[in-house]
Amino acid sequence: MSTAPEPVEYATEQAPRLSWAQHAPEVYKAMIRLDTAARQGLDPTLYELVKIRASQLNHCAFCLDMHTKDALAAGESVERIVQLSAWEESRHFYTEKELAAIGLTEAITVLTDGFVPDEVYDHAAKHFEEAELAQLIAAITVINAWNRFGVTTRMTPGHYQPGQHK
Repeated sequence: MSTAPEPVEYATEQAPRLSWAQHAPEVYKAMIRLDTAARQGLDPTLYELVKIRASQLNHCAFCLDMHTKDALAAGESVERIVQLSAWEESRHFYTEKELAAIGLTEAITVLTDGFVPDEVYDHAAKHFEEAELAQLIAAITVINAWNRFGVTTRMTPGHYQPGQHK
């Protein structure tokens, strides 16, 4: 005789602390424009990997939800997304250019360890032309700003649909 599985009770979803975009609409619009400008000339897959890695480091659940879904919708593999949190041990999943971008993302995101090390910057500079490197630095900086809005106001993950904010 088969029995139906018991329903799982998940924790209660936390409500956002503040709808900052509603209360600071000009800042939100400026962030959207900045984000759009920062992504120009960057490979979309690389862009999403950078967004996901910074969001992992910053513990931004909303941005992880968003950028993981956008990456999957753009054709990124589940395997590469899952391995991203352990990229140094999973280097064979990524190109040398992607590894340079991920390393730079970590260095820029975790400034509590000091300045961006010369070897990390130089490695990225070997794989990106100066204009593309400038765009990459901008994209990393922008996701870090988004993460701070998301974490501080406790934006709720799980409701984002791919492409919703593009």
